[in-house]
Amino acid sequence: MTSLESIKPGTPKRLTILSQIAVVLFLVWLGYAVGINHMPVKNTIWALTPPIIAISLALITKEVYSSLFLGILTGAMLNADFHPVEGLNQLFPNGIMAVLADKWNVGILVFLVILGTMVQLMNRAGGSAAFGEWASGRIKGRSGAQLSTMLLGCLIFIDDYFNCLTVGSVMRPVTDKHKISRAKLAYLIDSTAAPICIIAPISSWAAAVSGFVKGENGISIFVQSIPFNFYALLTLLMMVFLIFLKVDFGPMLLHENNARQGDLFTTGKSKQTISEGQGQDVRRVGRVSDLVIPVVFLIVGCVVGMIYTGGFFAGKSFVDAFAASDASVGLVMGSSVALVMTIAYYLMRQSLSFSECMDCLPEGFKQMVPAMLILAFAWTLKSMTDSLGAATYVGSLMANSADGLMAFLPAIIFVVAIGLAFASGTSWGTFGILIPIVVSCLQSVDLQLMIISISACMAGAVCGDHCSPISDTTIMSSAGAQCEHLNHVTTQLPYALTVASVSFLTFLVAGFTKSALISLVFGIVALFLLLIVIRHRVKNKKS
Repeated sequence: MTSLESIKPGTPKRLTILSQIAVVLFLVWLGYAVGINHMPVKNTIWALTPPIIAISLALITKEVYSSLFLGILTGAMLNADFHPVEGLNQLFPNGIMAVLADKWNVGILVFLVILGTMVQLMNRAGGSAAFGEWASGRIKGRSGAQLSTMLLGCLIFIDDYFNCLTVGSVMRPVTDKHKISRAKLAYLIDSTAAPICIIAPISSWAAAVSGFVKGENGISIFVQSIPFNFYALLTLLMMVFLIFLKVDFGPMLLHENNARQGDLFTTGKSKQTISEGQGQDVRRVGRVSDLVIPVVFLIVGCVVGMIYTGGFFAGKSFVDAFAASDASVGLVMGSSVALVMTIAYYLMRQSLSFSECMDCLPEGFKQMVPAMLILAFAWTLKSMTDSLGAATYVGSLMANSADGLMAFLPAIIFVVAIGLAFASGTSWGTFGILIPIVVSCLQSVDLQLMIISISACMAGAVCGDHCSPISDTTIMSSAGAQCEHLNHVTTQLPYALTVASVSFLTFLVAGFTKSALISLVFGIVALFLLLIVIRHRVKNKKS
């Protein structure tokens, strides 16, 4: 058997140093061009420089913190025309500090801390272990564990943040017992977060998209676009095909092979195992209800919190309340109530003492620190990119190229949306830029093509968000699975790009046929055949 140590991926130290030196030299040249020659930066292709640097460095060096910081530093210096003092001002007061002062961002960070605390409570009470034991007798084999994870992710369609962390905390004991790598768990979580939310009419994502279509019934347009959202639909089918065909490829194959030998992390167990085990008494015998009841509290609390912020109790309908909800505030309010009820439940059951419950607060915070730090940096990078006018630049390119392409337009919009969402790390921002352009160009020309193009925009935005290492849902999927973030990014990327390639061809078919059924059947057959070819090649490599 191959030694685990010999098959752990890594990045040569020399390559890491050379790539960082290359970035420094590039910044020196860029500073000269901007500061001395007064080269225009804002609303040009140079506005995309910060995310390109951050993402490239992260993928090359496998070190996310320094990569994100260098991207932020680049954005700050570009915004300041490379004046050192103004650059510091852009970096801290107008950058990191401004992002951390934003009400919406703080709400998400508080939600993360509460989720981390609840996970610690469930671990200490023995609920996670009891659920793992209960599920192991009913969920048979690796395929069953993966399918159960996928189905649970599909059921929690209200919000992607909530999905990522809840599915991870519930299914980790099950997937660990069946020796499924944390990278595979993170992929399953991520693939049932944004992709399922973007095709669920009652979700925070449906509310966001419907608000961008002016002059039309936004929810009606959203519902009509669902059959054409090929990336989301094919991503769900991709998971089913992977599970039943028992095929893995790319870096994920290495992680899954290592998991079968007992190494769930591939990069070593120390950091993740310590953070997972902090504050957990493995000798305590809990009940399945010690996990299920807190999760029910959480689901009900978060749903009620979101519709409350949308005005449900002031007379609005359920759907309208979701459309007007503030996800950040609603999730914090709902999860806070759920946390209090969970503590009360454990105290009544005498599962935990009050002091043990309070000990879980700092432990939950510590467990979420890596995700919170990456999120803060990713938000700051997005802020830098926005202030440089990257969205304006991409939007103008899209508007200028819309005429005369018609049948090819959905596929083109799909690719543009992928690039914008990948660079910015946000789906919603991509919707806000591209959907108004699509509506203005096609609303009075071809309503069916407009719906297909809106679907292409949403599909591309989810795809780019799915692939991007600076996406908040990608970061939270890593946190939910307690998987090293760049492991998740590098293992998921080949799978996402496979579905993206098939989706691109499917949007080409849709542009000419304008039929959801014909296009979707083509996409399903193409994806299935492609995976059969990949499985054959993987088997040949093994032999």
